[in-house]
Amino acid sequence: MNWLPRETVLVPIDFSEDSFAAMQAAGEMVEEPAHLHAVHVLPSLEPNDPGVIWYKIDDESRSKHAAEALRAELAGRGHQQPEIAIRIGDPGREIVEYAHEISAGLIVVSSHGQGGLKHLLIGSVAERVVRLAPCPVLVLKG
Repeated sequence: MNWLPRETVLVPIDFSEDSFAAMQAAGEMVEEPAHLHAVHVLPSLEPNDPGVIWYKIDDESRSKHAAEALRAELAGRGHQQPEIAIRIGDPGREIVEYAHEISAGLIVVSSHGQGGLKHLLIGSVAERVVRLAPCPVLVLKG
């Protein structure tokens, strides 16, 4: 079975060093930069957040700023410029949903290696992606 290259590779980015390392690895797995996709998932706004109450923050402006920040960060690091998607909600579910939408052939995700109580309480995004993904998932440990 030939793992590389993949037609469409998805990399979830949370702005950690590990996620940018995953982007670097994924960039080596695609023949063309157009086959590389990055997704960043923002948390949902709570109705009682001050920015929401005062109509200063909305999902559209948050998504726009996140996309701009991600493009700038990738350019500053010398990474390829992938297709960028900004989603809002639960990271594990949104990553998998986006993978379905683009018919991803591979998801390259970083693992922060949280263990113990923190892992039990919060769960692992990488673990959720592995369980729910419609395609192979490569988990890179930092």
